[in-house]
Amino acid sequence: MAKQVPSRKRRQASPLPAGLLRVDPRSSGSKTPPPGGSTGPEEAISTAPDTAESQQHHFEETDRIDGLTEDELLEAQIHGKTGLSNPLIGVLVKTLQPSSPNLFGGITAFCKELDEASKEQGARVFFFSVDGIKPGSPRINGWHYDFGSWRKETFPMPSVIYNRLTSRILENRPKVQQFFRDAKANYGAKVFNEKYLNKTEVFQALKDEAACKSFLPESYLFKNYAMLQSMCKKYNTVFLKPVLGSLGKGILRISALEGGAYSCEIPTLNGTSRKVYPSLLKLFNAQAGKLKTSRYQIQQGLQLVQVGGRPVDFRALVQKDQLGEWAITSVVARIAGANHFVSNLARGGSLSTVKEALARTPLPAADHKKISAQIRKAALAVAEGIQTHIPALFGELGVDLAVDTGGRVWLLEVNSKPSKNDNTPLDGGNKIRPSVRRVIRYSKYLANH
Repeated sequence: MAKQVPSRKRRQASPLPAGLLRVDPRSSGSKTPPPGGSTGPEEAISTAPDTAESQQHHFEETDRIDGLTEDELLEAQIHGKTGLSNPLIGVLVKTLQPSSPNLFGGITAFCKELDEASKEQGARVFFFSVDGIKPGSPRINGWHYDFGSWRKETFPMPSVIYNRLTSRILENRPKVQQFFRDAKANYGAKVFNEKYLNKTEVFQALKDEAACKSFLPESYLFKNYAMLQSMCKKYNTVFLKPVLGSLGKGILRISALEGGAYSCEIPTLNGTSRKVYPSLLKLFNAQAGKLKTSRYQIQQGLQLVQVGGRPVDFRALVQKDQLGEWAITSVVARIAGANHFVSNLARGGSLSTVKEALARTPLPAADHKKISAQIRKAALAVAEGIQTHIPALFGELGVDLAVDTGGRVWLLEVNSKPSKNDNTPLDGGNKIRPSVRRVIRYSKYLANH
């Protein structure tokens, strides 16, 4: 005979499996999926608005389990067979601004979209910062969106944790790393996008990947002047990029000039700072202090296609879908701002569709469809390669690619915390972006596997 669910007192004495919400079926707002499971990859499971009473049941243990055994209850949670409970998804964010209507700063609208998408698909999502973590406890102080406002609650350990920390310093804090370890080892939680990627590990991971070799520029962890000298002999332009950098900060573009001189260009908020040195050695000596204080990746310079005299590159948002497979969600072109050689929006860049951007380049019109397809193929190959060779779980990646003047596609870099503004599809019109729905679908997949 199966063991019955223990008393409330005994249950509280032992930790719950991740995301196991004990919900009374008579008060749950979720509807049981039709026979066969999900209504399909493009359809959402509808949910009725929650009452205050049902909201309490979503977030607290109740005594009414209707005689289910522990094994049956856990089976219902993992496989979603009975409708008794919904997968609980926790989103770890950088900061909270409780006194502001934008509780989560610039990603508040994104968080509302996640909440809406979770309700569509029969899941529950809450948001928490590092301050909401209690060391050694499965309970988390967080926020959820309810009746048009953000409400603070205490939540159990979720089934799935989506790491949206956009600070390496915060992510590497012992408290956060211990939380991830405990969540996975003690409660069976799945954590995705659990770490930042750096440029060196990305290129190291992909260098032996057959599907990626054709679009990898020559790239190494920078070590010394001899390496700079060697790369400058091979290429007219080389880049030095901070291994842990983002948004174009700290990049050096070094170009050979006539008579043995070299220029060094550095992006700033107002444009590009450019200095000319009579020799490569003098340039290196001038930048030595910067190169010694941070790790840099040295990379082959590329002659990129331009739009109106401005370089253009392409950001592909690659996400895992409801089957746990990589898929392209969107690709946008990013055109550098005036007097900039990096295309980041933070540096004055602008967005365009791929089709429109290619049409404004000198590339032959007959090649545009082929190039667009190669961009998508390369982005998928990069995502597959990273998941294969880097020991961490990822659910979405921002893959930055470029096209040279000959129409060849190249990888620039990969971002494991892609901006929620850069990747917005330009056709608009939908209240919830496809990229947001895909986050919830993948989270539900993780909760079930």
